[in-house]
Parts: sequence; C-alpha cells; structure tokens
Amino acid sequence: MDNDASSERGPSAPGGILKHVVLFIATLITTMIAGMLWQNQTDLAYIGTGLVYSFSVLFILNCHEFGHYFAARYHGVPVSLPYYIPLPPLPHFINFGTLGAVIRTRAAIPNRTALFDIGIAGPIAGFIASILVLAVGFMTLPGEEFLLGIHPDYDFELHTAPSAEAGLPLYFGSTLLYVFMQNVFSAPGAYVPPMSEMYHYPLLITGWFGLLVTALNLFPAGQLDGGHITYAMFGSKQRFFGRAVLAVLLFSGGMGILPAVLDMAGYGESAMRLLDSFPRYEAWFWPGWLFWALLIAVFIKVQHPPVAVEESLSRRRMLLGWTSYLMLLLSITPAPIYIG
Repeated sequence: MDNDASSERGPSAPGGILKHVVLFIATLITTMIAGMLWQNQTDLAYIGTGLVYSFSVLFILNCHEFGHYFAARYHGVPVSLPYYIPLPPLPHFINFGTLGAVIRTRAAIPNRTALFDIGIAGPIAGFIASILVLAVGFMTLPGEEFLLGIHPDYDFELHTAPSAEAGLPLYFGSTLLYVFMQNVFSAPGAYVPPMSEMYHYPLLITGWFGLLVTALNLFPAGQLDGGHITYAMFGSKQRFFGRAVLAVLLFSGGMGILPAVLDMAGYGESAMRLLDSFPRYEAWFWPGWLFWALLIAVFIKVQHPPVAVEESLSRRRMLLGWTSYLMLLLSITPAPIYIG
C-alpha cells in the first residue's frame, strides 16, 4: 500500500482503468511463463501448468490488495485499483513472474483506526488465501511419477537428481505454518516433495510464496503493512519495533556473508569452523536480508509518519494486531531461498 495525496485521475476514468487492465494482463502472462519455467518447461503444451501457477499467484495477490482497497473505501479514503507489477524471465534470476502489486491512497489516512484497518486487511486476506492454496496443493499432491517427469533419474532416497542442470540444489526455507499444513492436509502415503523440489509443484510454491510475501509485509517498519499496524497500536513507539527489525536483518545478513568475507580475507579455516559449528548454516543466516535492511533504511524507512488523529485502538483491534505478529512468526523463515 502506497500513500499518495496527488490529484491524478481516479480508477473510474477510462484511461485509469486501462492502465490497471494492461498491467494485470502483463502480469498474467509473466506469471504463466514463470509457472512453466519452474517445471523446466518452455513448450506451450504445458501452458495449463503455467496457468495454474498464474491463477494461484494472482488469487493471493488480489486478495491482499483488495483487502486494502475495500478497507480504504470503508473508511472513505480515496484509493486506486491495484497496480500490478509484471516481471519477465531474466537469465540466472529466480523469478516468480511478478514483483507484487500496490494500491495508492489519494488522501491522508485520518486516524489510527483507519490506518490499522487498511494496514491489516491486506495481510489477513493474503494469509487466508495462501492457506487455501496450500491446503488444496497438499490435498491434491501427484504421485512420484510427476517428479520423475521432470527429473527422470531422481533418487527418492537421497532426494537428488544426478543429471539436474543445476550443480547444487536450490532450497526453499520451510516455515512453521508450511510444516503444519503439510502434516494436516497431506493424505497418508502421499509423496510430499522436499523443499529442494517443492518449487515444481504450482500450488505449493505459490502458497509458500504468498506466506513469504505476507511475512515481509508484516515487518513492523515504516510504510510496510506491519509498520501501519504497529504505529496504529503503539503510536511513536513503533520506531523501536522498526529499529529492532533493522538490527535483526543486519545481524542475520551479516552472518550470512561472514564465511565468504573470512575466506576472502585469508581465514578459510576459520570460515570452515564457523560453518561446521552451525548445522545447515546457510538455512539460518541469509545474505539477502542485507538487501532488505537497505530497502527499509533508504526507501521504506524505519519510522512511520504520524497521522492526524492519535486515538487509542479498541481492545478488539489490539488483539487482532497481536495476531498479526503471530502470522508473521508462522510465515517467516530464516533463509527464504538458498543453495544447499
């Protein structure tokens, strides 16, 4: 959600609607291509798989953005339709087909209650949508032959494909909620893919992606949804939450690059001892958090700006706000994507 008090045309204007439609269609196409590429397919015969992926991504994305949209309309805050952000395939780049979407509020949000409702409506809607997609994905898991169609020599005991084009396996970080959904909704005896192969399954990867996006948006910093929620709950004390998030990101990201820094500085043995002292080190410390720390410090900002009316939230909203932190903990992973 992006705050914008400009006087540009509203979404009801024909030209305004056309921009949203064009961006939506472009994102539909780029996510469809991404869905095919996640299965190592470029043949249009597999367009159906790409569409399953695309529809799942757009379902989660639309639930999130229209959660913000309808909450803003409820409080009388002028707001645009979603601006979808397509992302075409790029060489050597992990690509989900989109960078998400944003809506633009065209007037200042008047008070904490409106700020809270608009901020939390998107994450709740996206969170529920992601759970639904994951539930269907686990309930409809295909057999082992599905993975063999992608990796004909896949070793189900070692969880490796010797002839895979990538020399090292790509892992997706598991989350508490993902594991819970897997245990509850997978049929007895069903083959559940490891996190190094999960991305071939359209509903699993999109549900996982939806939870990750929800978690990132719930960081209680600046103009993120979590920043809106936390400011609405605690006012100017939100800055302490934002600083804590920035510190955690810098620590985790710094630890993520520390082995490489030690090795480059000629302390290779120290780097190896560090890696040996933490089983699955790369799954706990992720260099990518440094990028997020920079993004928050420079663009998103750590501290949320004030609103016009600084009233206290109702007890029900405060309880819902605390629930959003639980959603964050259930959906976040120490290292979202890493090489095993």
